[in-house]
Amino acid sequence: MHISEGVLSAPVLAAGAALAAAGLAAGLRAVKDEDTPKAAVLSAVFFTASLIHVNIGPSSAHLIMSGLIGLMAGAAAFPVIFLGLLLQGLLFGFGGLTTLGVNTFTMAAPAVLFGSLLRPLASGRHAAAASAAGFACGSLPALLSGALVGISLYLSGEGGSYLALAWAVVAGNLPVALIEGFVCMFCVQFLRKVRPDLLRRAAFSPDAHGSSSSPASPGAPAEAKPSPAFSPVD
Repeated sequence: MHISEGVLSAPVLAAGAALAAAGLAAGLRAVKDEDTPKAAVLSAVFFTASLIHVNIGPSSAHLIMSGLIGLMAGAAAFPVIFLGLLLQGLLFGFGGLTTLGVNTFTMAAPAVLFGSLLRPLASGRHAAAASAAGFACGSLPALLSGALVGISLYLSGEGGSYLALAWAVVAGNLPVALIEGFVCMFCVQFLRKVRPDLLRRAAFSPDAHGSSSSPASPGAPAEAKPSPAFSPVD
């Protein structure tokens, strides 16, 4: 869903850059120093998944894994996806630098939205509900991203000249959304077995930097808790 250079109008480019900057500011606040390796891994997942493109006019369809990234990273999906897009633009010429803001927002905003909404179901006790949430978390962000790309193209065309192309982009992403849904569903099922803590909250949320979520081993001494007077609250 990269939009190429020279297609979007200046107002659309400016709006996309402003929205992406706001998302990046929020996302960067969520990433601590110890989160850098996790952010790099997720950015590599996005970078690799979206290397195979099917061109649709001035845009393209490809796997993005944005739903899984939003589920695991929360607001940090913005810098994770931004970095992958920046490297793809510089190394391979996918998308462009002027469209970087629009491309970042159209992929990251749906990821954060549906990741936040569906995280409680994906981490819940019922396996069937978690699988359904995983499928939705993969497919719905891809569908919404395709719709946002279509809207960006429509708003950039004079007199609706890009209307047919906008519909073509949306339709071209339907099979991508289906594939994304199944991939994200299988990833959620796998994470529930090996690292369920990664689904209970966004990996980079402030809560994730507290005490470990794994239960203490039997017989282990309880951790001493500071008294309220000396509680390290910022």
